[in-house]
Amino acid sequence: MAAFGTVFMPQMAITKFENGNWTDTTTVSSDSISIHPGAHVLHYSSTCFEGLKAFKHDDGGVYIFRMDQNIKRFQQSSELLKLPSFDPQQVEEMILELVKQYADEVPAPPGSMYIRPTHVGTEASIGKAANPSLSSLLYILLSPVGDYFAGGAKPLRLLLDETGMRCAPHMGMIKSGGNYASALGPILAAKDEVQADQILFCPNGDVQETGAANFILIDGNEIITKGLDSSFLHGVTRASILTLAKDLGMTVSERDITVSELLERSAKPGVEAALSGTAAVLTPVGTFIHNDKEYTVGSGQAGETTMKLRQALNDIQWGKAEDKHNWLVKVL
Repeated sequence: MAAFGTVFMPQMAITKFENGNWTDTTTVSSDSISIHPGAHVLHYSSTCFEGLKAFKHDDGGVYIFRMDQNIKRFQQSSELLKLPSFDPQQVEEMILELVKQYADEVPAPPGSMYIRPTHVGTEASIGKAANPSLSSLLYILLSPVGDYFAGGAKPLRLLLDETGMRCAPHMGMIKSGGNYASALGPILAAKDEVQADQILFCPNGDVQETGAANFILIDGNEIITKGLDSSFLHGVTRASILTLAKDLGMTVSERDITVSELLERSAKPGVEAALSGTAAVLTPVGTFIHNDKEYTVGSGQAGETTMKLRQALNDIQWGKAEDKHNWLVKVL
């Protein structure tokens, strides 16, 4: 089976911002784009993207999960990067029409159609390091995917890093490629040196997020995660999991948590930790690595509450449970 996110539908939806206006949406081959070698994005990283999914239900219907929230965040990222402002309605229509075009290609659960809106600055100017791009390209890619963890959600090993940061603090809430690139070096070193799956960035002891997912701690009936600020990504999956936790009667605490508190709590029986994200949904964490010492989280295995919340989210996405919060948009 092809690696997650490496297969693409043959066409994509695209629009350009030129001379102060957006062009009409067109559908073109998805195997390439044409931009000038001096394009702003290639030199000054004026780029952002989103990740959301469409699901096929048993009745053959195709539904997109929380598209409004992803477009809202996409718009926010574009604004914070000073990319040209776009009409969210146009982007919504681009997504809906493209998914409708490839509705027959949407895999059955646990697979889905991964949707990747992307916005890049295209102005050919290498003299605009301190100025935004006045032109841009916005396109939508589709990638049919299977279960991110085909062999099951194996508990992850996280290195707690108190010295580094995933990205600049004011950039954390922007879903931009540069943030992921800046975390690659430390992550690869952690994999090589201590066999960690990811780094949980905790600058000055403040528990934030990993290189590609939000972090959640579950202690009994309480679910704890850092309160929203500009330093980390405001995950749509994170928000959905917290809502489902409230539905189950859990106490949701969005607040700062220190490494000391995290390690203290993780030693308690029944405590669980997990990462949330579009691709991984909710993935259990079994081990923390800190100052050359390993700490088992609870039992070290996937926790009951983690898997219950994961299943509750999947059941809504797959049409097996009522969509009480109107998160799904029907494509056809």
